[in-house]
Amino acid sequence: MLRTFDLIMIGAMVATATVTYKIKHHAEEKLEEVRRIEAEIKLEHDTIDLLKADWALLTQPNRLDRLVQVYGDELKLQPTESTQLARPAELPMLRSQLPQPEVAEEDGLSVTDIIKTGSVKP
Repeated sequence: MLRTFDLIMIGAMVATATVTYKIKHHAEEKLEEVRRIEAEIKLEHDTIDLLKADWALLTQPNRLDRLVQVYGDELKLQPTESTQLARPAELPMLRSQLPQPEVAEEDGLSVTDIIKTGSVKP
């Protein structure tokens, strides 16, 4: 009886060791995946920082003034005047705010038919 109990205990220890190894291996894979994702995130942050620095360089007023002087004749650039800017009240209405045309039947043609098709009354 002692021998069978020993065999059962050895089998249980082997099974426990196998399960522990699988769990450890799975945890290491997940840790490697987390490290890979963190590296990708760091790369994206570095790329964003680089693009912000590039944007700051490209939009420097001195650089833009030099470009205007070099290519001003070709592009015929002129400063924006204050009369060229529109206030929101000066903008046209949205299509959703336009009044709908009234439908009036005249000789079998409605006003909307005339407008849409461009047909002429006989």
